[in-house]
Amino acid sequence: MTTNTLIPTLDANGDVPALVVHPDGAPRGTIIVVQEIFGVNPGIVQKAKDWAALGYLAIAPDIFWRQQPGIELDPDVPEEFQQALGFMGKHDFVRGLEDLRAVLAWARAQHNGKVGLVGFCMGGLIAYQMAARTDIDASVGYYGVGIAGLVDEAANIKGQLLLHIPTADGFVPAEQQAAMHKALDGNPHVTLFDYAGLDHGFADTFGKRRSEAGAQLADERTRAFFANVVG
Repeated sequence: MTTNTLIPTLDANGDVPALVVHPDGAPRGTIIVVQEIFGVNPGIVQKAKDWAALGYLAIAPDIFWRQQPGIELDPDVPEEFQQALGFMGKHDFVRGLEDLRAVLAWARAQHNGKVGLVGFCMGGLIAYQMAARTDIDASVGYYGVGIAGLVDEAANIKGQLLLHIPTADGFVPAEQQAAMHKALDGNPHVTLFDYAGLDHGFADTFGKRRSEAGAQLADERTRAFFANVVG
């Protein structure tokens, strides 16, 4: 199990397991790293460590802890991919958002700087929800699934939101991408970047889905975004 910290829920009826990675010296801000459907696996662990190496307090909460804590799945193994889809299908997004509100509150109690959140796949959707439904300072979503159905919430965004959209995403068809652009392109709180020809999972840390050039470009944009907004 990769988590090392328990974060109390807002109702004090449980604890969210999380991996917390501290930077050397005082944090310049905090980055919450929200997993794909594969748990806090080695790829998410490495992303958290990378943010800490850049000077941020990094927190990777176990999103599926209410179903089964400690899930670590490999997207390149077909059986584990199907298992991950099952966990996502059973995930309570409303309750999960409350868990992330607790993580946000805990992060602010640890460090009085700004807080950003970066999420992938399911975590990309959660990044959008956090931007629209909380007062988080900045959110970044990589290939978020289901955002097109929530674009009417964009007027609630008070912080800054960055979305990375691969045009060949098999989980987000072209009509959904068009709906996102139509609703969000004029919003001063939202920035969208398209990645022509790339598919879902192109910024995976390891594995077959990764596009090295695409991942490096998106990650560079994310780093610049957080440096500007979070610190």
